[in-house]
Amino acid sequence: MYKSYAVFIGLLITIMVTFNGALAKYTNQYVAILIIHMVGLISLIIILILKREKFKLKKNIPIYLFSAGSIGVFVVFLNNLCFNSLGASLTLSLGVFGQLVLASLIDHYGLFGLDIYKFKKKKIIGFSIILLGLVTMIIY
Repeated sequence: MYKSYAVFIGLLITIMVTFNGALAKYTNQYVAILIIHMVGLISLIIILILKREKFKLKKNIPIYLFSAGSIGVFVVFLNNLCFNSLGASLTLSLGVFGQLVLASLIDHYGLFGLDIYKFKKKKIIGFSIILLGLVTMIIY
């Protein structure tokens, strides 16, 4: 079931990046990022109200985890920038490859206190095929 959700996430990310990039064409990068995050905040507030959930924070949350919001702003900015120069497919393909590389390092070393999932040499075949596909997309 979670693998199906992950594919659905990929579809949603594609729509999101496309809409974000188009919005940046109508406004500018910074106004688009502000609108995107304000709409996200409003959506989350509505969800919390509908679910009748209270805003609670646990104690002792590592401070670096709060940087995800800033990273999100940077990601949206770069996605918009790349989308308008490279198009949706190349922007998303290169982005997914970057995610794959970093996620493999995080898994292999158990970074950020996560469980360790050692990198298996068989995965190099998949990485190579993906890299070949990216090179093909860039050239053609």
